[in-house]
Amino acid sequence: MSMDPNPHPVTRRAIGAALGAAGLLAAGPGRALDAAGPAAGARPVRIAMLLYPGMTALDVVGPQALLAGLAPGSLHLVAGTAGPVPSDTGISLLATTGFADCPRDLDVLFVPGGDGTPAQMRDTATLEFLRDRAGRARWVTSVCTGSLILGAAGLLTGYRATSHWCVRETVLPLLGAIPVDERVVFDRNRVTAAGISAGLDFALALAARLRGDAYARTAQLVAEYAPAPPFQAGTPAAAGPAVTREAMAILADLAAGARAAAEAARPR
Repeated sequence: MSMDPNPHPVTRRAIGAALGAAGLLAAGPGRALDAAGPAAGARPVRIAMLLYPGMTALDVVGPQALLAGLAPGSLHLVAGTAGPVPSDTGISLLATTGFADCPRDLDVLFVPGGDGTPAQMRDTATLEFLRDRAGRARWVTSVCTGSLILGAAGLLTGYRATSHWCVRETVLPLLGAIPVDERVVFDRNRVTAAGISAGLDFALALAARLRGDAYARTAQLVAEYAPAPPFQAGTPAAAGPAVTREAMAILADLAAGARAAAEAARPR
């Protein structure tokens, strides 16, 4: 009878759990970053990540992959109702809980961006949910145009924030935010990240605040996050005018819809 030489194979889920354990047991978690609040204790971090039709899947999946080890059994994918939610490229993510059943007290409230952003900026149920949970959350966060949804809920007024470059300077100010051209922006307990790929930088920076530099560095290595893109075209300045015009043509409907939603939300 053959024997399995590895009866306990290593899986990505096991790696996440091991990272969580390492964060709990490390004697010296490294220099704390200039945290806006106290570090999380030994209990799992409570995270709620908003899902909505037309979100960008990578805005959710990238941060979720790096933060899941901090939140075993306490990371909730939340939508109006539980079930599949289609992204802006056709991939669906599964909401594990609806608004009504989402825990009221959270460590991290997270909002992704995507083509569905303008609709969510006008969605009463979504905005009410965010206002309610943000009032008690330790960290209120977003990636990409998710910051516009936070802004539409009135949660970025007077805060420094960033967003996708196509709306950062034109729409964020309409929502009371102070636009900042950085990949990740911390202002008190608000954390916003620039477009899509910045979600990985956001997750590592937030993980360091929650559990220390040692945890975040280990998570970065497990993910082999050492970006070396084949082109230097990740910002309008680097890409140049011609490529920026092509990109803006693709993003024009999103930018216009977000601006219209922001203007509609402004007090008359």
